Amino acid sequence: MRTVSVVTLAKGRPAHLRNVVLGLERQTQPPAEFIVAVMQDELYDLPETRFPIRQILVAGRDLPLAAARNRGVAAASGDDIVFLDVDCIPGADLVADYARALGELDGLLMGEVLHLPERATLGAWDDTSLDAVAERHSDRRGPPASGIEICQDYRCFWSLNFAIRRSTFEATGGFDERYVGYGGEDTDFGKLLDQRGIPIAWMKGARAYHQYHPHHMPPVHHLDSVVRNAELFEAKWGYRTMGHWLYAFRVMGLIDDTPDQPIRILRRPDEADLALTGQQGHQPYTNSASVIRAIEAREAAGPVPLTA
Repeated sequence: MRTVSVVTLAKGRPAHLRNVVLGLERQTQPPAEFIVAVMQDELYDLPETRFPIRQILVAGRDLPLAAARNRGVAAASGDDIVFLDVDCIPGADLVADYARALGELDGLLMGEVLHLPERATLGAWDDTSLDAVAERHSDRRGPPASGIEICQDYRCFWSLNFAIRRSTFEATGGFDERYVGYGGEDTDFGKLLDQRGIPIAWMKGARAYHQYHPHHMPPVHHLDSVVRNAELFEAKWGYRTMGHWLYAFRVMGLIDDTPDQPIRILRRPDEADLALTGQQGHQPYTNSASVIRAIEAREAAGPVPLTA
């Protein structure tokens, strides 16, 4: 049986992290270990488990996501590495599903993700109760009907819930730690895998439940790091990534992203921008496409005429 180390990056959200631990405690195949790459000054108070938990402090105050993933793998001992975001509860078969699938394919595998509404994890919960209220993301590709399906475009990589053999990850050199803050480091890793001929694939199973939390999409609250990381990607690969977010920022008047010129931030997001892009309490997930359509419709309508 393949051994599996689970790695989570965490900053804040202690209740979410405890739910991740509870989900791992319910696995049909327990993980060999749970490694928490802690991106804050204090370690977490976590419950006792039937598997070891190790917390590793990762320096850096601006979400060092790439570095945290690399530190997590460096500390891992399993044959395989499962990466789960701190807000993603693993379904009971997640570890077993990934162990089986990575025995079949040496590549990066993306399990299923369902999104939970607000308050879904208050009180007792299990996979059945979460399945009853969870929703699939309308902008994201769903899993295949069965088995594994290779993705032909590296940009399909979504880093909420994925797994890779430890040896394969180490052979790539890992995530580029020059990416700091939100955005781009996962697309860069997908591009790296594509260049190395390492397949990226969706799979049926390995389900995770994304817990509700207020968010903005497009991520105007991470304007600076998205711009900085898009320019880093361009310097490395010759073109910019996160184009849909940059497009939204431009239409909103936040940036000037003229090709072949440095991206200029024109203004900071204001309350209207935050209201437009913010997740509402009744929404289990944020949706960039619907916000972009609303922005385009608003711009097409032009300024509201003044009334006498």
